[in-house]
Amino acid sequence: MIGAGGLLGKAVVRELQSRGGAVLTSTIPWSDPESALTAFREGAESLREAAGSGPWTIAWCAGAGVTGTSLEALEAELSLFARALGVFEEILCDAGGENGAMFLASSAGGVYAGASTPPFTEHSPVQPLAPYGFAKLRAEATVADFARRTGVRTLVGRVSNLYGPGQNLQKPQGLISVFAKAHLTGAPVSVYVSLDTLRDYLFVDDASRLVADGLDRLVLPDVHPGETVVKILASQRADTIGNLIGACRAIFKRRPLIILGASPFAKAQAHDLRLRSVVWPELDAHPVTPLAVGINTTVQEVQRLALSGQL
Repeated sequence: MIGAGGLLGKAVVRELQSRGGAVLTSTIPWSDPESALTAFREGAESLREAAGSGPWTIAWCAGAGVTGTSLEALEAELSLFARALGVFEEILCDAGGENGAMFLASSAGGVYAGASTPPFTEHSPVQPLAPYGFAKLRAEATVADFARRTGVRTLVGRVSNLYGPGQNLQKPQGLISVFAKAHLTGAPVSVYVSLDTLRDYLFVDDASRLVADGLDRLVLPDVHPGETVVKILASQRADTIGNLIGACRAIFKRRPLIILGASPFAKAQAHDLRLRSVVWPELDAHPVTPLAVGINTTVQEVQRLALSGQL
């Protein structure tokens, strides 16, 4: 597991362990690329030893970029990702990667931001609006090339607006967590898009189940060695920012303090990001967490952090 300390990564670790899987995690020094590559190498060697001649899986849930991340930082992240795949190829696929499977977390919002005619499916043309979205598409292409070279079956998950306990409250993303933090601190929340903007909010536990189910589905016989499958991971339920504020008001017992403002990043935000998955639809048969339940769970976690002095 790469990115086990992040919102999605932690949830995927929990989900895989709950299913009886043995999960290896590594601490990656992301700010030092050479040390990071050493950590990738050590992790790959540990995975090879643990798997023996049997199947193995890598889940890449890492990624520090957001819509406003600089092009330089995104290029550095992409370069490290490509070099990490080279390490995995060398250590895990020296005799072919047919026993291997890989998951890459991508961004539905990033790659469909400029697309038209929602709801967007896996067959919709992609059209990013910001360097972040273009970087996600390049990462998808890089892992697909890795799959073709090695025979590793690969799942790219285009994740919708992820939220839930464990979100990094220092990153400028995650409106639900921002509302929860503001509720406890009394600080206002700046909103840079119109309140009728539509987004698909996916609770992190629902996302981790989709990832785990997708990895199980990936190794069935109809997926060929070296094939890359792209699937949207979403609630497939759209809510406006206004609806989100209303749900928060019902839980907080007061309306969040909202400041409507302007931002240079607003032009990279789509107005309508409804999503519908048509790939492996059987994975979407499970009910998703109701928005109010997910918000309440997130608020409780932020409150726990505040009480422990970690906020």
